Amino acid sequence: MYLADSRSTGSRGTEAPAVPDTRSGRRPATVPATVLALGAVSLITDVSSEMVTAVLPLYVVAGLGLSPLGFGLLDGINNGVGALVRLAGGHLADRGGRRHKVVAGLGYGLSALCKPLLLLAHTLPVLSAVLAVDRTGKGLRTAPRDAMISLATQPAHRGRAFGVHRAMDTTGALLGPLVAFAVLRATVDGYDAVFAVSGCVAVLGVLVLVLFVPRRIDAPAAVRRPPPPEPVHPPQLREAIGLLRRPELRRLTVCAALLGLTTVSDSFLYLLLQRAGNVPAHLFPLLPLGTAACFLLLAVPLGALADRVSRRRLFLAGHGVLLLGYGLVLSPWHGVPAVIAVLVLHGTFYAATDGVLAAATAAVVPARQQGAGQALVGTGQALARFACSLAFGAAWSLWGGRTALAVTAAALAVSAVVAVFVLRGTDETLTTDEVPA
Repeated sequence: MYLADSRSTGSRGTEAPAVPDTRSGRRPATVPATVLALGAVSLITDVSSEMVTAVLPLYVVAGLGLSPLGFGLLDGINNGVGALVRLAGGHLADRGGRRHKVVAGLGYGLSALCKPLLLLAHTLPVLSAVLAVDRTGKGLRTAPRDAMISLATQPAHRGRAFGVHRAMDTTGALLGPLVAFAVLRATVDGYDAVFAVSGCVAVLGVLVLVLFVPRRIDAPAAVRRPPPPEPVHPPQLREAIGLLRRPELRRLTVCAALLGLTTVSDSFLYLLLQRAGNVPAHLFPLLPLGTAACFLLLAVPLGALADRVSRRRLFLAGHGVLLLGYGLVLSPWHGVPAVIAVLVLHGTFYAATDGVLAAATAAVVPARQQGAGQALVGTGQALARFACSLAFGAAWSLWGGRTALAVTAAALAVSAVVAVFVLRGTDETLTTDEVPA
């Protein structure tokens, strides 16, 4: 079991520095209390979000009668709009004197307000607008949240810390479709009931953030050199963009974007599985459970493995696993075993890439610009996935789902080879204000 640092706030309402308690001989917490609190917020919020995500594909395709191209537009909004504001979220959090909690809270609150509005969204323009605002909230909160995890954790343990957070987050992703399935089965107007319950759960997540996450988080003193004088001004936007001058961060961003261009969205993959495996429509919300369950089981061990070996190699290996999943969908092997195998590979892909990429990013970004650094890499990846959603939806409409997936799989294989060469020979070095624990 992981140890948590129980010292959360100082006498003035800010978090006390994470100084090791050498008097009692205790080691610093591998996973600090701040990470666990943020994990609880993500768990609750993901229950809310995944309730909607689990029913949205069928809601728009079967309920509203949209074409795959129309759904591709909606799914692209899910990825693209959040990406456009992610840089703003990370920069605002850094610029405000590391007010990451304030910016993250704004994002969580905005998403919570959008859930009840889905009750009024019965046309593509209205639904697109609501999803755009919801994704704006997600874009605002993602980089500040990951920055808080990075700042609260010793560099040597960041892979494990992100793994714990992602495991808690994925627990919510596991519970969300189950709740959606139960609501659909128990009510007459199932979709409206799912949206209403989702809104209530989202509000609970905001309350946990306000009550249990410290207002300010500083890097652990045990892993910092004597700090240089603080800059007289907060980070400027040009400084945030200038982070791409760092070769290590630039390579990560390029590879994340390149591989994101060939990563089919979850919703499209589940629709393909549902059709290939003849999964009944009322069981569709359960498909994300396979992905979430595997992600939950592997997030912590793969995060710890990334700390011991190479986060970048594990990130690339995860995309190799995803390519195997695409191959299974395209193979003549169908039925329940095939569906389960694809979902297991899909979950392994997320466990090997999601938190691992954030931990790799944190290692090459200065502490005072963690929000902007996380946002740069995340924005590149999210914009690429936005483009992939639009292109895949159009390709499905023109060629059919299987042909579109075959083309995407071939592109992923090429992108993975290119990424190997881009990252080959690079080291995961710590930032200049940190040394190993």
